[in-house]
Amino acid sequence: MTRSVLIMAHTGRPGAVTSAQLVIKRLAEAGINLRVLEGEAKDIGCAEVEVFPADPAATAGAELVIVLGGDGTLLRAAELTRQTGTPVLGVNLGHVGFLAEAERADLAAVASRAVSREYEVEERMAIDVTVRHNGSEHRTWALNEASVEKLAREKLLQLVVGIDGRPLSHWGCDGVVCATPTGSTAYAFSAGGPVVWPEVEAMLVVPISAHALFARPLVVSPASTVAVEVTHENEGAVLWCDGRRTVDLPPGARVEVRRSDVPVRLARLHLTPFTDRLVTKFGLPVAGWRGRVRTQER
Repeated sequence: MTRSVLIMAHTGRPGAVTSAQLVIKRLAEAGINLRVLEGEAKDIGCAEVEVFPADPAATAGAELVIVLGGDGTLLRAAELTRQTGTPVLGVNLGHVGFLAEAERADLAAVASRAVSREYEVEERMAIDVTVRHNGSEHRTWALNEASVEKLAREKLLQLVVGIDGRPLSHWGCDGVVCATPTGSTAYAFSAGGPVVWPEVEAMLVVPISAHALFARPLVVSPASTVAVEVTHENEGAVLWCDGRRTVDLPPGARVEVRRSDVPVRLARLHLTPFTDRLVTKFGLPVAGWRGRVRTQER
């Protein structure tokens, strides 16, 4: 059976093109068919690849997508793979790269493990997002977060937030972030939300610079529906999903966020504890840690 792997690269990043060429060379030597996207093919410049438009058809029938870039590139890959279920393996060429599984120095190992299929696949919770206004409906989704944000810099955004069909609070704020556990280390983290371990099933609701007595980050059930209503006293707002897809929100618009039935599949090379990933990615100080406390035998 023919094996195929899609290579995606942030070709504007230093080293991305040479990294992509190295991975392509290693996989091609193993007899694997390689695919690249139209917008990246010219920069990568390999003759032994198939070129596909940047749509989900590029991942159909592929066993893996290897992403060379930062978290933004991986989120772009997730748009193409979510419906086909193709796992995504990220190699970080950016800064923090929290979604990536490997670093630039691991390229040879990434290629080798891809050839031998030595990786685990885990499913990450995504959210479905519905915008309603005057009888119209627009549907989208996110892996990290859906954020409702103000348009006017000089004015607060007036929002009413509800959980499971019941109103919770009215916030005058810069916006609100509805995030998954995967997104807890992204925008929600910057807005003051908690870090949530990926295996925890929950949704986060994090107000951004809210002027209210009750404006703490919330952790709600994955079975809940979070609603954010843009009140009529606003001039409008905007919905951002993963920082990539936007929807204008006129006064009176309502955004509903719930857990999606379709997860995003990520390939894992190392079953590293999430605690260790936090320490590594954020450079956390751990000097003085003496290890686990061992119970003395009686």
